[in-house]
Amino acid sequence: MRSHHPSRTRRAVLATTVAGGALLLSGCASETVQRGFLPGFSDGEVTNQTERITNLWLGAWEAALVVGLITWGLMLWCITVYRKRKDDHRLPVQTRYHMPLEIMYTAVPALMILVLFFYTDRDVSAIQDRTETPDLTVEVIGKQWSWDFNYVDDDVYETGQQATDVAGTLTEDAEIDGAPGTSTALPTLYLPVGERVEFELESRDVIHSFWIPAFLYKQDMVPGRHTNGFQVVPEREGVYAGKCAELCGEYHSGMLFNVEVVSRAEYDEHMQELRDKGQDGQIPVEGFSRAQSEPESGTSEDES
Repeated sequence: MRSHHPSRTRRAVLATTVAGGALLLSGCASETVQRGFLPGFSDGEVTNQTERITNLWLGAWEAALVVGLITWGLMLWCITVYRKRKDDHRLPVQTRYHMPLEIMYTAVPALMILVLFFYTDRDVSAIQDRTETPDLTVEVIGKQWSWDFNYVDDDVYETGQQATDVAGTLTEDAEIDGAPGTSTALPTLYLPVGERVEFELESRDVIHSFWIPAFLYKQDMVPGRHTNGFQVVPEREGVYAGKCAELCGEYHSGMLFNVEVVSRAEYDEHMQELRDKGQDGQIPVEGFSRAQSEPESGTSEDES
């Protein structure tokens, strides 16, 4: 005697479908949800790579959602159709060695991994491509616990100091153009909009990580004459927060900076301001005294 009820099964599948559809449709109401909760703006992409990164992120989550719905659907189906009935005390049929099913269990996950690998490799290769000639080069030097920026083509530099009072530094009054995470007390990296920038990433002491959240990309900075780098084209003028994404010591939380994407005229004006302040030349990665980056220290260390 058959003990399952098809009507109940159909109701369970219908309920699962409705719940999944409601979850998908709810994303249409919010741009934040549509971007997968990644930072972004409605008036344009921040860089030439943010759309690619967002699509890769969303594609991975969409694939995971499809797999999840199928898995949960099959689980609910089995729970509903094959559950034990009160009046059924028979032992279920014991099945062994179902080769087609076992092959499917191996082939399907392998295929999923290969598809994810293909799209990830394609996009990461494009993001890290440095074959094009950049319009300008910026050498970024991480140090405990701030940043130095060498504008290589303009032969000027900006140097930062450790933010000792993070809570007192990141106040609404100190924000630049109301951008969260920015502060007038932090060093600022200037970039011209619409021009290809190559970042050369160096570290003076320990491993740091150069991260501009709005750019949706970060890269480690490794000491010992190991230079990492990437290229990007800022496409939206504005002010953005930057930080170190690698736990680099006691005052890691104060290793912050601003990024201002401005017009070429404003960029050139800022370069001239640095020259007028006497900040010509380039700050070396090595042989730089800690006293130059930490004003609270009264003495400097010997140059290495």
